[in-house]
This record gives sequence, C-alpha cells and structure tokens, in this order.
Amino acid sequence: MTYHESVLLKESIDGLDIKPGGIYVDVTYGGGGHSKEILKRLKKGKLIAFDQDEDALHNKIEDERLIMVNANFRYMKNFLMYHKAIPVDGILADLGVSSHQIDDQSRGFSTRFNAELDMRMNTVGKVNAKEILAEYPAGKLMQVLGEFGELNHAGRIANAIVSERKIKKIETTDDLKNAIGKYAERGRENKFYAKVFQALRIEVNDEINALREFLKQSADVLKEGGRLVVISYHSLEDRLVKNFMKSGNEEGLVEKDFYGNEKAFFEIVTRKPISPGDDELENNKRARSAKLRIAIKK
Repeated sequence: MTYHESVLLKESIDGLDIKPGGIYVDVTYGGGGHSKEILKRLKKGKLIAFDQDEDALHNKIEDERLIMVNANFRYMKNFLMYHKAIPVDGILADLGVSSHQIDDQSRGFSTRFNAELDMRMNTVGKVNAKEILAEYPAGKLMQVLGEFGELNHAGRIANAIVSERKIKKIETTDDLKNAIGKYAERGRENKFYAKVFQALRIEVNDEINALREFLKQSADVLKEGGRLVVISYHSLEDRLVKNFMKSGNEEGLVEKDFYGNEKAFFEIVTRKPISPGDDELENNKRARSAKLRIAIKK
C-alpha cells in the first residue's frame, strides 16, 4: 500500500529529542515512516503506535519494541494505562490524511475520482459523508461547511444540497459537485471542492473533538520534560494546538495563580511553526500546508 512520504520527518523526530531508553507514542502511524525513525533512535525503549485505519496494520514494523494499537488517538490514555506505559517521554501526531486514503477511490476522500462519498478513516465507523448529506438539516450543514471548511456562502451551499437531495440522492463525488458547482469561483474550483470535502471529512470523523481529547490527555501522560510534537494541516487544527501548548486549554487563556503568576503547562520550543522547505515541497506537494509545533511539559 502506498503511503505518503512522512512530512517534516527529520524536524519532527529531532523535536522529540529521543532518549534511547524512553517510551514514545506515535498516534498517527499510517505508513510507519515516523515510527521507523523513532525506532532507529531507541535502544531498550518502547514505542506505542496508534492508527484507527485497519489498512495501516499491514504496514506494521516487525520489532519487539513496537506495540500497535488499532484505535483512534482519542483513546490514547486508556491504552497507555493498559500497557503500563505512563508516563511517556514523547508524543508525535501527524494530523494529515494519508496518501493511501486519498488515492483509494473506494474511500471517497478525493475530489479527483467519482466515487461513493464515504470519508470514514475508520472503515467500521457509524456515519459516512453521504449519510450526512442526506440527513443533516440545512442549518447544521451550514455550520459544518462554515466552521470546518471556512467557506463563504456556507448557507447557500447548504441550501443547494438540501434542494438537490429532494430531487435525487447525493451519493457520489460527481453528485455533490453537480449540486454545488455554481458556487465555485472560476479557476479556483479545486480549492473550493477541497474545502467542502475537508469539512465533510472532519465532521464524519469527529476530528476536532478527537484532537481536543488527545491534547488534554497528552498533558496527563507526558512526564516532566516530555515532548509533544504535532504536525497540523489547516488553521482549525493549528489554532487548537497553538493555544493548548500556550495555555493548556483550547482557548489559549493562560491561568494565573493566587499571586498573579502565569501557570504554564508547557515550554514552547517553536515560537513560530516549522514549515517544509523548498526541497521537501518539490518532492511532496501534499506537505505544503504542514505546520510543526513542539512543546516541553513543565
């Protein structure tokens, strides 16, 4: 199975500052690129890797130091407790959709293929994209498209979907494009459809809530001096990560103690996010929106 080249590979692994005997967590295993590099730097340490997509299990590296968990990273703390792996020395999350998922026509992630609108990262998940398009009222569709796709005219797009589904079911990529195509700016159609698909994918997989839960748990399971390394790909994710590293909460509001001193959970290593260089972008265009942030638990 083809998975994308690991984004910001050296920068993210360097950011973990790996101790040879430490315990590390890769919560987005995918093709195993980041995990492979972590294992290279470990000796007697341990790596626990998560991926909710069963397809990723076929890429498991045969190494006795690696424990694979087929689950969403929102359940990280429970599984780390089960494996008696708390506290950990470092956690890595690459929040991007894998090339394998995008390029698999049957999964419905890509605007390039006329495929059934599925978009579940976990193939046994309960809700898929075509069900959302069939069942959500206009107001809820507008909220999803506006918040998760950051789309202008989200209300009009939602109403167009509701009008279309009264005539025929919206079940494929082309069905959806035909329903909303008139709202795509000429010459920027691909960007428009990408935003719509992003919004639906985030809703199908409950990605923002899963990220919130993961970030809160990371503060619980990291040891003092442990590192949190996160690669995000759109502003919603990056804002959550930035605020959490700054303040320990998603709003970015730094709490103060009785004496007025700021209470910081993390020391931020990356004041500005690290982005891929020109060489990486030339070889991997899907890395173009990646932002890497690193923090150390206090």
